Amino acid sequence: MLRLVDVETCYGGIRALKGISLSVAPGEIVALIGSNGAGKSTTLMSISGITPARSGRIFFNDEPIEKTDPDKIVAMGISQVPEGRRIFPKLSVLENLEMGAFLRKDHPEIRKDLDYIYELFPILYQRRHQPGGTLSGGEQQMLAISRALMAKPRLLLLDEPSLGLSPLMTRLIYSILGRINTEQRTTIFLVEQNAFMALKLSHRAYVLENGAVTMEGNASDLLHHEDVKKAYLGI
Repeated sequence: MLRLVDVETCYGGIRALKGISLSVAPGEIVALIGSNGAGKSTTLMSISGITPARSGRIFFNDEPIEKTDPDKIVAMGISQVPEGRRIFPKLSVLENLEMGAFLRKDHPEIRKDLDYIYELFPILYQRRHQPGGTLSGGEQQMLAISRALMAKPRLLLLDEPSLGLSPLMTRLIYSILGRINTEQRTTIFLVEQNAFMALKLSHRAYVLENGAVTMEGNASDLLHHEDVKKAYLGI
């Protein structure tokens, strides 16, 4: 579904991505783990067209998208949950969710998807008329994920979904991501510093260091790899 081939992305004269290649198959959950500043968020920004790649190719369902505008990438079926959530704090929970469906025209299906969101996150139904900015950090993360789902993506990109959350809330969020993958058949590409949770959820994973992919494989294998345990799991 998603394929990056020798992608290089720069900020000014700084090479944030140094020719990375990776792939995500339909129905998979794939994790990209690495330390802060490794280039994980830049990878997502390059896929979404927000920080365009300087060179290399990015394919979504075999169609090149590296020169495609971000709004058109969303319309093609890719939604991103950004680091820090970035909800609209003055809009209500419901209005935030409606913004996620802004490009859609299938209004009966939008209503069904909204009901599904409320089933996944009952607290959002209870808070649906509150401004998004009044929610707790965990509730805002639920809202950010739900807003992205309202675009009905085939590929969901998540940037540090556990950032700033308690262990209990992190486990809840990750269990919901598993449900989304299974029930909606939504493909997920996940970047995380919480390597343990990411590897436990994912089918496959890549390790990114200083803008380059240094390891890849089945997530369960990487979870037990000595180098990964020492560098990212504190074992």
